[in-house]
Amino acid sequence: MKAALVQLNSGDDPAVNLSLTADLIESAAEQGAEFVLTPEVTNCVSASRARQNEVLQREDEDQTLAALRALAAKRSIWLLIGSLALKTGDADGRFANRSFLVAPDGSVTARYDKIHMFDVTISDTESYRESTGYRPGKAAVLGDMGQMRLGMTICYDLRFPRLYRQLAQAGAHVLSVPSAFSPVTGAAHWETLLRARAIETGCYVLAPAQCGTHTATRGKSRRTYGHSLAVAPWGKVVADGGADPGVTLLDLDMERVAQARDRIPALDHDRPFGDPE
Repeated sequence: MKAALVQLNSGDDPAVNLSLTADLIESAAEQGAEFVLTPEVTNCVSASRARQNEVLQREDEDQTLAALRALAAKRSIWLLIGSLALKTGDADGRFANRSFLVAPDGSVTARYDKIHMFDVTISDTESYRESTGYRPGKAAVLGDMGQMRLGMTICYDLRFPRLYRQLAQAGAHVLSVPSAFSPVTGAAHWETLLRARAIETGCYVLAPAQCGTHTATRGKSRRTYGHSLAVAPWGKVVADGGADPGVTLLDLDMERVAQARDRIPALDHDRPFGDPE
């Protein structure tokens, strides 16, 4: 199967982002991609809760989701919408950071809400408190694509290997990690963590990313690392999207998953052990 990682520089206007995203998905399909993946918060990158409240919608009203589902059907492709920021109607006003697997007929076959919230202080000038704006998900999700199963995760999940191991042991052949990584942590950890998750599980790891400086009409502008990566089951990087928006193509070969797991069948070697004393 030919896959495509779409790298974006989304701002805080969903309508503008949708047009750019759709163009890149069309380009990927024109180049033969059967499975296209977009990054985290495809519809809106914003650090302003006020701006998010102005422009975000609930899932059943979201124009980005509706348009991209229609585009997947038009092109008869599998589409992983890395995530959309969505209103939830929760009493505390928090949003969902939700990933969607869309089938070639345009139907949503799986949804995943990001479990691990990015609450970190990277430096004296850069900190994030994702949990103040977004509610965490509660369940791991496996998407069925026929001959291939997709373990769905988002960005900061990458630092929690137990999630990936459980997805692989449940049957995942491919793991998706749509992201909006900080430039600091991206340069230090991005490739290493993605390669580790592939090696540990014998899965392909596909990580479409946001990149560059993001347009902000309100609040502080964000910067993200880019470098959408695809990692093969033996741990080799097979595609790198660089620093700019665009499409990166690669071929997925499920035989490579089987070969990696045959060589080192670590997924079958878990043993019980007691808590550390």
